This record gives sequence, C-alpha cells and structure tokens, in this order.
Amino acid sequence: MKITNVEGYPVGSNGRNFFFIVVDTDEGIYGVGECGIGNREHAHLGVIEHFKPLLIGQDPRRIEHLWQVLFRGGFFPAGRIAASVLSGIDIALWDIRGKALGVPVYDLLGGLVRERVVCYPHNVGHAMEIEPLVESCLRTREEGWKFVRWGLPQDGNILEPQPAIRAALRQMEAVRKAVGDEIEICFDVHTRLDPIDSIQLCRASEQYRPYFIEDPVRSENPSSYRLIRQQTAVPIAAGEHFANKWEFKEVIENDLIDYARVDLCIVGGITEARKVIGWAETHYIKLVTHNPLGPVSSTACLHVNLACSNFGVQEQPRKPGTLLIDVIPVQPEWKDGYLLPPTQPGLGIEFDREAARKHPWQMREHVRLSRLDGSFTNW
Repeated sequence: MKITNVEGYPVGSNGRNFFFIVVDTDEGIYGVGECGIGNREHAHLGVIEHFKPLLIGQDPRRIEHLWQVLFRGGFFPAGRIAASVLSGIDIALWDIRGKALGVPVYDLLGGLVRERVVCYPHNVGHAMEIEPLVESCLRTREEGWKFVRWGLPQDGNILEPQPAIRAALRQMEAVRKAVGDEIEICFDVHTRLDPIDSIQLCRASEQYRPYFIEDPVRSENPSSYRLIRQQTAVPIAAGEHFANKWEFKEVIENDLIDYARVDLCIVGGITEARKVIGWAETHYIKLVTHNPLGPVSSTACLHVNLACSNFGVQEQPRKPGTLLIDVIPVQPEWKDGYLLPPTQPGLGIEFDREAARKHPWQMREHVRLSRLDGSFTNW
C-alpha cells in the first residue's frame, strides 16, 4: 500500500472554519484527519504542499516513521502550524490502518478500557449575566449531560480582571445551586488572567467544587503554574496550546496540573498524544481531550479516550450529528452525556469531498479583548 495524494479541505460552517485532511492510497482506502488551529487556512494548505513530497509513495502503515519524518524532516522541528497539519495527517494514517485491518482505531490502541466516554458541552458564552447561563446549564442537565462548562465573563470586548472575577464567582454560586451536587462544573479562564488575579479566582472558587479551572494563566511560561499550584487546592487543567510532548514536560514532571488538555489536532495526532498520555499516567494526571473542533476531531478523541486508562472527560461542544452532517454523514452515537464506541473500521466515519467543497471557508478573526484603558489583553 502506498500514499498517492494528500489534500486539505478548509470548510466553513456554523460561523467558523474547520480544516480536514484526506490521505489517499493506491488500494482505494482513504483516511481523514482534522487540524486544530483555526484561521490559518492558507498556512495549512502551504504546509501540505511541503509535506506531499515526503509522503507520496510512502507506506501509510509506517505511522511512527512518517511522524518522525514530518516533525524532524525540515531540520527545524515542526512548530504549531506544521504540527497542526502533521496532526491531521497522523489521524488520517491511523484511520487508514484501522480500515486496512478491518478494526476500529481503539482496537489498535489496546482495545476498550471503558464502554462509553463521558463528555461536557459548551454552555452559554462569556457574558457577565447570570440568568442565561443558569438556563443553559439546566437545559443541558435535562438533556442528559453530566457536566456544564463556560468561560471567564467579559463585558462586550472589555475584560477587566476584578469585575470578571467577581462576575465569575457569582455565576459559579448560581450554577452550583441550580444544578446541584451531582453535575460537574468546568470553568475556562482562557489564559486571560495574570497569576495574581488567577490565584484569587481559584482560591475563591474552591467552595463551589469545580471539576477543574482551565488555563488559569498564559501558556508561554509553564513555570508560572507553580504559583497557582502553591496557593490553591482547586484542580488545574492545561495543555491545549502545547504542540508536542516536550512542551508538556515541565507541567507533567513537576505535577503542576491535574488534567492534561491534550489536543490531538495540535499536539501531533494520535501518535504523539499516546506518548503524552502515558507520561501523564505516571503522575496520576488525567486526560481531558481539548476538542472545540469538528466531527473528525471528536471521533479521534473518542477512540483515544476509549483506550486510555487515565481518562477524565472529553470536551464535546455539541451532540454528534448536529454539525456538517452532509460532509461527515456517519458520526459517533451520543446517549445521556456519553459517546459510544464506533463499530466500523478505522475512525468509523465517512467524509464526502464534494459536500466539503460546497461549504466555503472565510477569513475570520478572533474577538480581541481589551482593558478599559484600551490596552490589549488577549484574544
């Protein structure tokens, strides 16, 4: 079996872009993957063109070998954009491998260690109000979700730390009272606070027993998590920005996090994610796959989580079968807050290329947040 083509599919839907990759072979078996960094579509397409000569004619079953070639083959290690493309290709190669052997990907990863994967949704966004958030959390609880999740509140495009912290604590109190003790709370700071403010938030939130506080500080300096760890008992989740196992090194080896937010579509695909997950297991750090993306990412995360012993929860913004169903007509089954194991070979999904071409992508920019004085704070 040989690789005959690699093609990128930037797709626009639901107000955002998704980027899928299809790898073809001379035996008619194709694999599909997804890239994790949005709003860099031209860069992704360019990286694919650079990677093609390294891939066409190669045996797609040599997954680890091809990972090493793509990551190290340009002398400079693959940075985030190249790692995002590498991730999509790697996921597609695992899909091909499973299809060629006639087994689901989770069988290739050691088989099922659980019968279903619990997920958390995305609740109402980042506004300062309480009532819409509570209504959203109650609605997802009634639908069967076992978790709720929202992010640091902001006032339009203004994010001032102290008002945001006060609003967040009021929201946590209201949500905990509304949903009861059995529903888990996940809260995402989105790296928008400095350590001194984040410590204040984390310590004050302990009484509401969050499942975790995510990305309480920026990711460029992982040692800053020491400050958070030393001054709060709240569980910490981080890692979605990291593009390889080496970037996870400090937070894992120094026990600075409780949950590893591994993004399969940024970290280097299933191949690199497995290495991070095993490393985290030696420190009793659980996996919470970062998955704000499309159906291919969701399905790849599902397979990894089904075969991972140190699993926590999977991010799942929406139920499967509600996004891009014409492009990906076969998607995993969701029931009462859980994703169920696919039974088809490979990832167990289908990809319609013609339908993908009918969803044009658009240049989009993230919302940029500022302080009251006009200074930039974060995206």
